[in-house]
Amino acid sequence: MLDKKDLSNIRYKRINENTNKEVAWENTVKGYKIEDKYIVLDAEGFQAVSPEKSKILSIIQFVKEEEVDPALFETPYFLEPQKNGEAAYKLLMKALVKTKMAGIGSFILRKSEILCMIRPYQDEILMVNRMRYPEEMRNYRELKIPSGKAPKAKELKMAETLIKSLAESFDPTKYKDAYNDDLLKIIKQNAKGKRIKTKETKEPAGKATDLMTMLKASLESGKRKAR
Repeated sequence: MLDKKDLSNIRYKRINENTNKEVAWENTVKGYKIEDKYIVLDAEGFQAVSPEKSKILSIIQFVKEEEVDPALFETPYFLEPQKNGEAAYKLLMKALVKTKMAGIGSFILRKSEILCMIRPYQDEILMVNRMRYPEEMRNYRELKIPSGKAPKAKELKMAETLIKSLAESFDPTKYKDAYNDDLLKIIKQNAKGKRIKTKETKEPAGKATDLMTMLKASLESGKRKAR
């Protein structure tokens, strides 16, 4: 973020909402509001919650990875062994590979207990996946999910044919952030003073409700590409 007047970087400050003055980082504290009153908790208070968990990633149980719903996964991190822990690290990794299991555990990060899964990655390194707790998942029943009559047999068969015609083994190397590459090209063109021409995009032909027409068009397009 820049100031458009002189392209200076925008800096963010901690402002006291009563005095409108900036607060130095060392003067900030953490508090919890109870009945319109803030209860301040210092570092010792946080440490007293679960002192045994503050620096340890604890494995609680082992599960088959496919038993865990991917919707619970957040950010993955690679793990490396601490000094003198290389043998235990290698032993755990090899055992997980051989049993095809993963460990479920927890650790403390930024004053929060993080649920996680520990698993081998490409049989060479251990990876920890941060996970959401079930209560953090939104109830999808709050959303407007279509209900009512089932799809027609002909539509379903054509949809299945389309899916099977496009089915292949998953290869993540085939996918790339094309938007980021295109954006970088435009930035470089701007740097050279070139004018950018915006391409017009056309709405896809046919009504969204005309499912059969859309399926037939998709199948025909797939056949032409295959030929």
